Amino acid sequence: MSQALEVPAVPTQGDRELIDRAWSVLGDVLDPEVPVLSVVDLGVIRRLEVGAQRITVGVAPTYSGCPAVEVIERSIKLALERAGWREVAVERLLAPPWTTEWINAQGREKLRAYGIAPPPRLTGAASMPIPCPRCHSERTERLSEFGATPCKALYRCQQCLEPFEHFKCL
Repeated sequence: MSQALEVPAVPTQGDRELIDRAWSVLGDVLDPEVPVLSVVDLGVIRRLEVGAQRITVGVAPTYSGCPAVEVIERSIKLALERAGWREVAVERLLAPPWTTEWINAQGREKLRAYGIAPPPRLTGAASMPIPCPRCHSERTERLSEFGATPCKALYRCQQCLEPFEHFKCL
């Protein structure tokens, strides 16, 4: 029996127009390691408190040792300051831990189009094939546990013979 995990809602507080504006700004802040994904696509924005002058953003790192965490936090702060907020606070949230289940559908499609196999949705199955992001064949093999970054593994498609990275499931 398989069961999909629920992605918890992101608590937000403040004026609806300001909240929408903040989400729009955050949607343009890109992950430095996978520059086709925004921090919104990644699901790392877990809390948002918005006022006319002050904004607080709660960010969950993808993992505690991620070298991009400080760059992401600084990029969020700069983007919101450029958008007009005078006081920007970025808080690192370690609980609950980030999971690949929080990557939104748009982010998963962006990964695939970029040539990175997105993590499969957690279903409870022991193992699932990793489809090639180029030809969609499930005849693939893992070449290495690690790719260019620790959050990715290196695969090769046995159908089209192209190597590709797979965003690991966390």
